[in-house]
Amino acid sequence: MKLVAGLGNPGPRYDGSRHNVGFEVVEELARRWKADALRFDRDYEALVGEAQSPVGRVLLLKPMTYMNLSGRSVSAVVRFYKLDAGSLMVVYDDLDLPVGQVRIRAGGSAGGHKGMADVISAVGSPDIARVRIGIGKVHRSDTVDHVLSRFAPDEREDIEQAVRTAADAVECWIAESIDVAMNRFNRRPSRDADAGRTRGEGPKRQGESS
Repeated sequence: MKLVAGLGNPGPRYDGSRHNVGFEVVEELARRWKADALRFDRDYEALVGEAQSPVGRVLLLKPMTYMNLSGRSVSAVVRFYKLDAGSLMVVYDDLDLPVGQVRIRAGGSAGGHKGMADVISAVGSPDIARVRIGIGKVHRSDTVDHVLSRFAPDEREDIEQAVRTAADAVECWIAESIDVAMNRFNRRPSRDADAGRTRGEGPKRQGESS
């Protein structure tokens, strides 16, 4: 069994905020897989749903602990189901990537993301697959306001495409492997793709080489 955890903050105040794109990916996967409705589980301090992906059973998780304590929720599920780190995928926002850019990694440090840092600490391993979605960089003093803000109208289309691309990457990880997902999705847009967007042909899959 696999566990996909999307990170964010609970409550309507944070709906649609930059910090909550991880939640949006979990919701997209739940729609695709016709998952059980995500319900609050007190033991996990999270909204949890079970889905049957095209290749097997998957748990979908939205921690309700607030971002910086996400590891408490994720690790509770990992312990209960006796999962190893290789069965876990975490999806979250990244200030260091341009808005709408998607990057997949097999593991490593949290890169300054406090939610991911808490997951690594609680699970006890940095070898956790993750999908990062760019929300745009700002001056350090403006970071808190930025991550809790909502996307501008001209950014929303790119983010909606990024959420779909991130969900595609999660499905690829489940069906094939993290290496295949990285090779397939961590690609810079071609010049032709950029030109297509300029002509108004719509957003293309974006990524970044490892």
